[in-house]
Amino acid sequence: MSKAPPYSAAAVDVVRLPGGRSETDAVAVEEPLEIRINGEAVAVTMRTPGHDEELALGFCLSEGLAPRGAALPDDLAANTVAVTADESAPAALKRNFYTSSSCGVCGKGALEAVAVEAPRVESDLRVAADLVSALPHKLRAAQAAFEATGGLHATGLFTPEGELLCIREDVGRHNAMDKVVGWAFRAERLPLADALLCVSGRLSFELVQKAAVAGCPLLVAVGAPSTLAVELAADRGLTLCGFVRDRKINIYTEPWRVSG
Repeated sequence: MSKAPPYSAAAVDVVRLPGGRSETDAVAVEEPLEIRINGEAVAVTMRTPGHDEELALGFCLSEGLAPRGAALPDDLAANTVAVTADESAPAALKRNFYTSSSCGVCGKGALEAVAVEAPRVESDLRVAADLVSALPHKLRAAQAAFEATGGLHATGLFTPEGELLCIREDVGRHNAMDKVVGWAFRAERLPLADALLCVSGRLSFELVQKAAVAGCPLLVAVGAPSTLAVELAADRGLTLCGFVRDRKINIYTEPWRVSG
């Protein structure tokens, strides 16, 4: 396992009980990131620093804002990313709102406000159950920042053969997904019709939404899905696998993609 990036963890003092020992511990870093689109501030998200351009690109893709690129802003403002996007980006989404690190949906209002038009996933990808069941272990083995802090979510992108292409960690599960989707965008791999996504926690509506926007046919998690996650996966044609552990898999939608 590689070493955790220095910007992902910070040292704090802690008193351990029983015994009352005073020691130094590592905790996950959480800081705000302002996302600007064509010069206009549109969002602030709490995230773990690192891969900020990828996060901004993934965020914009999931919001239907058609990004072209992302970089540090011209004024070099701290904790800020400048995104260039098509002028046709929906004006209604170019507004300030707060996204918490625990749930990207929170603060946006009604469910309709986060529904993004994503085409139904069209992919003939089929994989073996043994390969699917191995993904969470491979993801965990690559989580260097989690190993140091115990406080970060992760998303991994895998080939149909189970090779890890990209892993990103963050205090926000939706941020980790955005970073991976942003990486795929920059690598010109979208849509992800021939790839698998694996997340370290539960399956929320927004994670399925982001996977659908990226065109990924199979989403795997060690935790449980929500009702909306299952409904959206069925509607968009994704194969949703939850509780993937100890060689067991719960397949909630499109089970034909997982054999044996």
